Amino acid sequence: MSRSPVTKSRPREGFSRRDFLTRGASIALSTPLVAGAGVAEPVSPAADVQILGPGKVPITLRINGTRQNLSVEPRVTLLDALRNYLDYTGAKKVCDRATCGSCTVILGGKMVYSCSVLAIEAQGKDITTVEGLSANGKLAPIQAAFVENDAQQCGFCTPGFVVACKAFLDKHPSPTLADVEKGLGGNLCRCGTYAGVRQAVLAAANTMRGGQKNG
Repeated sequence: MSRSPVTKSRPREGFSRRDFLTRGASIALSTPLVAGAGVAEPVSPAADVQILGPGKVPITLRINGTRQNLSVEPRVTLLDALRNYLDYTGAKKVCDRATCGSCTVILGGKMVYSCSVLAIEAQGKDITTVEGLSANGKLAPIQAAFVENDAQQCGFCTPGFVVACKAFLDKHPSPTLADVEKGLGGNLCRCGTYAGVRQAVLAAANTMRGGQKNG
């Protein structure tokens, strides 16, 4: 059998990809850099330019029964006002987007995420933080129950959980386990101490009812 002659492929015209990359790199390396060439100089603001925006305003907050006067920008959240201006550090700044519940406080009798409330909006309402739950050096029933039922680990979520439990028990003095699970669904614990928290709430409810068992 006769073999057909091998046809040599004709070289491609122009540059190959390898040639393009090689030559482009060599050109870039051999081109001298000229200071300021093609680069926009940063523009400094003129000395007489007035920066516009809301300044600090005086507000009064009623925290744990005490009136606190301070000056904050209107954009400052209640959480930042508590922590950065008044040194109430019990409420923790974790997610800062109303998701985890670590910054929970009681505002006007209602449980709220303090990271999602402006400080100026909290005026005229009673604010209760975890620091305000104990009295005369004695833990509140829910705080004591957290200790007795080992309902805390790393501690970041604990203050918010304690305040949320207090607010929950104020409205549900005789809860069932199902009530507790539903009522505390807005607080998260990365350590997974949910079982201890639930038992702590039931124990605190029992103590607050004078030791009566929940039927």
